[in-house]
Amino acid sequence: MAVAAENQSQPPQNDLPYVLILKPPAAFSIFGDHFFHSPKFQFLKAFESPLPLSQFLLTHAQSVQAILTSASGSVTADTIRLLPHLGLVVTTSQGINHIDCSECRRRGIAVAGAGTIFSTDCADSAVGLLLDVLRKVSAANRYVKQGLWSSQGNYPLGNKLGGKQVGIVGLGSIGTEVAKRLEAFSCSISYNSRSKKPSVPYTFYPNVVELAVHCDALIICCALTDETHHLIGKEVLSALGKDGVIINIARGPIIDEKELVQCLIKREIRGAGLDVFEHEPDVPVELLALDNVVMSPHNAVCTTESLEELRKTVVGNFEAFFSNEPLLTPVPLDDLPHLSGVPPESESFNDRGMNPIPSYKLQGYIS
Repeated sequence: MAVAAENQSQPPQNDLPYVLILKPPAAFSIFGDHFFHSPKFQFLKAFESPLPLSQFLLTHAQSVQAILTSASGSVTADTIRLLPHLGLVVTTSQGINHIDCSECRRRGIAVAGAGTIFSTDCADSAVGLLLDVLRKVSAANRYVKQGLWSSQGNYPLGNKLGGKQVGIVGLGSIGTEVAKRLEAFSCSISYNSRSKKPSVPYTFYPNVVELAVHCDALIICCALTDETHHLIGKEVLSALGKDGVIINIARGPIIDEKELVQCLIKREIRGAGLDVFEHEPDVPVELLALDNVVMSPHNAVCTTESLEELRKTVVGNFEAFFSNEPLLTPVPLDDLPHLSGVPPESESFNDRGMNPIPSYKLQGYIS
């Protein structure tokens, strides 16, 4: 057993540069660990070693030049300090709050993310959830499948999306794509973000409560930071009102989940479309019986097509780095918000299969 453990801790024996993987990205569980293969580098898989992580890192400290991570794998200052030759961290997520970017900046380590690869998928899901809540698509589907149409008559009417006033919290790449789609429904769009965007025609509200007062629906697209943790609480939900709908395809902890549950139960807001939750994969049991709530298992972030684009981007970033060429999707480290220090959640799926686990993902630094 000791010999086997020693062999598993050894890196492959060839001249290719080493990329460390702390935890397997979600794509590995879907497509296999050959997904990010390249003839220009090789992976050093810490998760396959029986050694404790700290011991594994000390053993290979001189070999590691880059790290591949996902929202499920924290790249902490302690990890970074153990790797003297580390020059690049690549994450498969748009979110970067699982990476100590301050330490990377201090050490001159580059960071590359998924760029805007997932933006259209997230925007599609956001609008889909909003349509579902308003038109009661999922609830009506259950009504038909349960055989209630013939015995209880027509299902209650829903509400139209066209012409609604929709507020977007976080007008970054995803929020912008959401706005484009809502324009096709003749929606009146307003937004809250870290700063006003001079180039967009939408109304800006510096205060989220004020935004909620003027909206029929709020769509959460911002990053999870110390400032946005529980940004959406009782005051915002009350401002949204009994006819309001809230959609979250960003991060669960941006909403005070306990307050949201109570508002939904008491019908103090019309409904909610939730792809993310505060303590994933645990979902408040109270939500399961509510027909005014539509939920998905933190999978708004990607599709088969976007994962293929991700593969090309991740491999391209590493190949560019090892060829001393510009990165494809560099993350600027000079002007980042204070990213939340809460332990990171995972991306859409964990390494045990297709089940979601907690993740501060998906979806990224998008405000």
